[in-house]
Amino acid sequence: MNIRFLGAAGQVTGSGCLLEGAGHKFLVDFGQFQGDEVIVRQNYQPLDFKASEIDFVILTHAHIDHSGRLPLLYKQGFRGKIFCTYPTAALAEILMKDSGKIHEEENEWENRKRMRAGLDAVEPLYSFEDAEETVPYLYPMPYRKKHQVSESLSFEYFDAGHLLGSSSVRIEWFEDGLLKSILFSGDLGSGNNPMLPAADHPEPAQAVVIESTYGLEYHHNMRRRASQLAEIIEETMEKGGTVLIPSFAVGRTQEIIFELKAHYVSLDRLDDFYDIPIYVDSPLAIHATGIYEKFADYYRPEIAAKVKSPENPFDAPNVTYVSEHEASMALDRSPKPKVIISASGMCEAGRIRHHLKHYLWKRETTLVFIGFQAEGTLGRALKDGLKDIHLFNDPIKVNARIEFVEGYSGHADQAALDSWLEPLEPHLSHLIINHGEAPRSHAFAEVMETRLPDVKVIVADMNEQYLL
Repeated sequence: MNIRFLGAAGQVTGSGCLLEGAGHKFLVDFGQFQGDEVIVRQNYQPLDFKASEIDFVILTHAHIDHSGRLPLLYKQGFRGKIFCTYPTAALAEILMKDSGKIHEEENEWENRKRMRAGLDAVEPLYSFEDAEETVPYLYPMPYRKKHQVSESLSFEYFDAGHLLGSSSVRIEWFEDGLLKSILFSGDLGSGNNPMLPAADHPEPAQAVVIESTYGLEYHHNMRRRASQLAEIIEETMEKGGTVLIPSFAVGRTQEIIFELKAHYVSLDRLDDFYDIPIYVDSPLAIHATGIYEKFADYYRPEIAAKVKSPENPFDAPNVTYVSEHEASMALDRSPKPKVIISASGMCEAGRIRHHLKHYLWKRETTLVFIGFQAEGTLGRALKDGLKDIHLFNDPIKVNARIEFVEGYSGHADQAALDSWLEPLEPHLSHLIINHGEAPRSHAFAEVMETRLPDVKVIVADMNEQYLL
């Protein structure tokens, strides 16, 4: 089996692997690159394989850095099945359509600039219609049920605990009369998500591809994260300020609302929670929350029971879901203290950028980061202390208080990576490290080489081909 990394090698976005063997040519994920202009430009590089020759795709989960180029694949001729879990199919549909709409809007803006400069118009990466036409090729299936693609190849999904429906995937194939196997971790959860179960323990495999987003780093304040966030909100509101929380519309937003409410319930202060006006400013988050309610059976059992009861944690009188643009703009005109949760989580697109423009210059504002900020993103620059930025061609002085609440990341830290990997180690011949910024992945590899001297440890290199 040949494997080639098409993204998420030396970086954390653009996940995608091309595999060829056992009579098949297929992909594991095909996501968008996210970050600065140089990183994003990789989405527009011509494919060096024919989309029509791809037999099928195995999608690990719905996040756009894993699913976001599937409509491009369709646009260029792919017509095979896109295997995924049931929640992933539902979430991928809304995420891909939203992405197609964004590409159309950004392309329209780009073409206006090009026309003024006397340049030819260009096409979007893909359109809403391309995304819509990709959806029927999503082929949902359950966890822990082996799917026989052909006589020579099969695969099985295991819960990765990262996002509703997220998966690790174990692939088996026959080659030279021998049964061989490879396991992709996908994005692994931290094990501390209040709603989702911890990552499942898959069956062993000879080769493992493991993410390294937080390799060698440990999440702190897991138990304090909700209280820390509540403290920040209360302090900001006492000053008459607004709290901005850039958050992924799918997964993280639902987790924050759930855990904040649970925190105040545990203190017997639910009325204080209801006094905090919280605005979820994202049409996508509204759709995603509906899907989170629909697939409650994928939660921890005790949480599933609550979601199906009158105690539904997503229902709270102080939480307003904002859909219309006018209502979103009204939030920026309102002087009242409040919390605005808005996408995108790394401040690269979406309504959060408009809120940043209106609030970052105010000293009573607090900007709270709760997740990983990739290199090259505006979120990373603000988290690192950048004081002067440009948004929508306007210069903005960053006077707001910047906070980072640790422990909300959806990715495994070193402890969780060790817990997932340890049962697999006796069976390993190859360990391939991907989905991490280069220095972190290489440092993780050095530790693994010492710990597993009989295992070939590889740091995935973009477009490098490996023979398993």
